[in-house]
Amino acid sequence: MAKELKVEEKLKYLYELQKVDSKINEIEILKGELPMEVQDLADSITAMEGRIDKQKVQVEDFQGQIAMYKANITEAEGLITRYEKQLDEVKNNREYDALTKELELARLDIQLAEKRIRDTTAKLDNKAETIGANEEKLSSKKEDLTLKKKELEEIITKTEKEEEKLNKKRERSQKKIVGDLNDRYERIRNQYKNGLAVVFIERDSCGGCFNSVPPQIQLEISLRQRIIDCEHCGRILVDDHIETSLEKLALKQEAAQEG
Repeated sequence: MAKELKVEEKLKYLYELQKVDSKINEIEILKGELPMEVQDLADSITAMEGRIDKQKVQVEDFQGQIAMYKANITEAEGLITRYEKQLDEVKNNREYDALTKELELARLDIQLAEKRIRDTTAKLDNKAETIGANEEKLSSKKEDLTLKKKELEEIITKTEKEEEKLNKKRERSQKKIVGDLNDRYERIRNQYKNGLAVVFIERDSCGGCFNSVPPQIQLEISLRQRIIDCEHCGRILVDDHIETSLEKLALKQEAAQEG
């Protein structure tokens, strides 16, 4: 069964854990919003590529429609040639009227097909222009993504060894404060953007929310006989001499282990 840690030892590991987490946060701040920007850009590029692909399919549809209308014109022109030859051979007015009506219908078909060609060509030109503009935007976004990825990779390369060391140190410290105390620390830390769960008393005030801490509470904190939270923000309070005291405690523990 693991030996129960003294309050002073618990404070030591809480304080060490907070220092590690603060350094990890500093690295995240150094990265800034780059990871999110990279992901947003990548998602935007994927969406834009999808839109461009759909627009290109529409262009192909317009081109197919134009080809069909041109085929209709060719067919109608063939019918007109045939009907005009037949007019020279008609034997009565009924045949003449029928052929004349067919000629009119064929010519109307040509006019309608020509109009549809003009309309569809206008749509095709507009769609091609839209694709061109989108492809320029896509190219620009891809350039931005390349630059941001490079910038992020440089930061990651610069900080990955430090992060690895910090994560290992965090794991060691966290193992010492298992159970409710660890849950308490994580719960407090996750409440605040700066991730501070353990703070110093600074100028008689909480180093987290800056509300005043009564002298009697400050005295109790300096004795390190119990873990005390700020009554305003709930952060765990430690005195500003804890680091020196804990270094002495660490040396004492090392000496005891060697003995």
